Amino acid sequence: MNVRILIMSVAMAATAGTVWAKLPPLSEEAKAKAAETKAKADDAAKKDAAQLGKAQDKAAANYRKNKGIKSPPPSARK
Repeated sequence: MNVRILIMSVAMAATAGTVWAKLPPLSEEAKAKAAETKAKADDAAKKDAAQLGKAQDKAAANYRKNKGIKSPPPSARK
């Protein structure tokens, strides 16, 4: 059992250097590409949120129609 502990300790000590290693800084091209990718992801998230809101409004309207609810929907958006 002590041999296993010794082997695991040596293996962990050997790999510890790679865990704390620093990555080189990004080049200007990589920074620009990352910014572009982030902008595209933000635009897609906004589009998805808008589509989700429309779908939720449609589902709520359908529920109100089928349940015979006549009152206007509560205004949560101010």
